[in-house]
Amino acid sequence: MLPSLEISVAPVVRFPIGLIGGVLATLWMDQLMAQIKEGRTPPYVAASVLTEQRVGTASDRLAAVVHYFAGAGTGLLFVWLSLAAETAVGGASATTAAGTAVFLYALMVGFFAAVPLPRATGLDRPRRKTVLRAWAIAALAYLLVLVPIVTGLSVVV
Repeated sequence: MLPSLEISVAPVVRFPIGLIGGVLATLWMDQLMAQIKEGRTPPYVAASVLTEQRVGTASDRLAAVVHYFAGAGTGLLFVWLSLAAETAVGGASATTAAGTAVFLYALMVGFFAAVPLPRATGLDRPRRKTVLRAWAIAALAYLLVLVPIVTGLSVVV
């Protein structure tokens, strides 16, 4: 069994940590997305769905706003899910942090695959698969940054 974590901050403080961690993880994610095929496309998928435009003509500004809003919000969601997991098992541990991260990863990829990606216009089936793969890689990178930041600062602060 993995050791418990001594969370030293109140939930009200953990949420701002999650927000900041979400933005930092999104900044890191952007660096990776620029390096992989179709990596920059997922924010345009969301913008396409919101504006009912083709992915290739969606607004750069809206894509960026949606991307960072979702990144910051996912940081908050990680904190909320962590608190729920900790309540369910009676405390924080490396297991609850890892379990929350795995659950959130499945949620991130599953949501993108089921909601915005099928509704986006201007993507054929092979390109959708490539975009989904790029999103799965980017989401993993995001969580590899978010989880240590939020968990670490919640323990150290």
